[in-house]
Amino acid sequence: MTRVTAQQTDPDADRLPRRRPSVVVIGGGFGGLYAARRLRKVDGDVTVLDRGTSHVFQPLLYQCATGLLSEGSITSPLRHLLRRQKNTHVALGEASGIDPENRTVTATRMDGSTFELHYDYLVVAAGMRQSYHGHEEFAQHAPGMKTVDDALAIRRKLIGAFEMAESLPTPEERRPWLTFAVSGGGPTGVEIAGQIRELATRALEHEFRAIDPGEARVLLFHGGDRVLESFDERLSAKAQKTLDAVGVETHLGVHVTDVREDGIETTTKKDKKVTSYDCRTVLWTAGVEAVPFAGTLARALGVTQDRGGRIPVQPDLSVAGHPEIYVVGDVSSLNDLPGVAEVAMQGGHHAGAMIAKTLQGERRYSTPFRYRDLGSAAYIARRHALLQAGPIQLSGFAGWAAWGAIHIAFLSGRRNRAGTLINWAATLASGTRRERAVTFGDPETARTPYA
Repeated sequence: MTRVTAQQTDPDADRLPRRRPSVVVIGGGFGGLYAARRLRKVDGDVTVLDRGTSHVFQPLLYQCATGLLSEGSITSPLRHLLRRQKNTHVALGEASGIDPENRTVTATRMDGSTFELHYDYLVVAAGMRQSYHGHEEFAQHAPGMKTVDDALAIRRKLIGAFEMAESLPTPEERRPWLTFAVSGGGPTGVEIAGQIRELATRALEHEFRAIDPGEARVLLFHGGDRVLESFDERLSAKAQKTLDAVGVETHLGVHVTDVREDGIETTTKKDKKVTSYDCRTVLWTAGVEAVPFAGTLARALGVTQDRGGRIPVQPDLSVAGHPEIYVVGDVSSLNDLPGVAEVAMQGGHHAGAMIAKTLQGERRYSTPFRYRDLGSAAYIARRHALLQAGPIQLSGFAGWAAWGAIHIAFLSGRRNRAGTLINWAATLASGTRRERAVTFGDPETARTPYA
């Protein structure tokens, strides 16, 4: 009798192992994180690619910049946040190229070398960067407010300005160092301007001997006819009243048209009047634009970016002609949706759901993205904030309490939530700001402080 082996009777013996579908998520911000979390149970391999190691809670960057919170309070390591998702891998690198035909993304490592990631589905949540409207040279002296690096650079400039003023012998020499200019009257500009005044009048009030920090001038320049134009006019007016009360000098209908090491130049929209200001600290919050990878993606996919560099998407957030590619958050263009965190969160979750349901079924799943507007909030000054959600409008203390609750709820990680609450409570009780450590000089000289 001939003996039959298992190998001879096994119909699957010569088949190759089944390759699990792969999903690449570009960006570890709100959109990318929520997409990855929605994919936690899929039978596939998920890779989150980001140029940094941590998820950053951008709405509180200005509090890191002004010494109220540490960078650790507003960031959470991506590997930690996704540690329990066994199907998810985190890769450190910046997306720099894409081959849609072969479905590969090229990423650049920290040392300049590159590697490739294969995808069956791709979620692009690369976010935006600060826009200088064609004047990139402004960035040298006017940092934006989009990254932790930006926040720490601003903290260095703010704290350094007061220290420089303390060491100078005459009021004339001190004045430029105690003058702070902010370009842009949106939420970020208003929040940072108010925080600089609070830093000067409360935290630093009794700590200097040669200068009075309370004499610091904060100039807020905005091209529109009112601050916080995305809010209702009534709330905008209340914000302006609070800014006036804390000592922020607001200039409306004005654009910053030149930035130098020792000052700025502004031009009025109406009569083109030019004014110069001597100041050593300039902060830029006037507009955003898509990151360079958005242009690379648009060219590869044959689509036309909008004026801000965003990628137009279909109602389900996929790119026309490429149903396997989704673009979410600030970098996507659909129905004039605002570039706020909530849009990115919901968009990332929606794209993740489309992919997850497609992988569970036999055909592509698609449903239109419907954004639920949960409102907007902006911090103006201590015990003064705005909240706008549909017919609900809150300001003053009520707005401040609601603003705090919302931001604590959306912070990533219990430790960050608890630490932020403790920091806020300590600052309210004592007026101090402990997170004021700065590195020596600028990022270049910090590497060789004794050269």
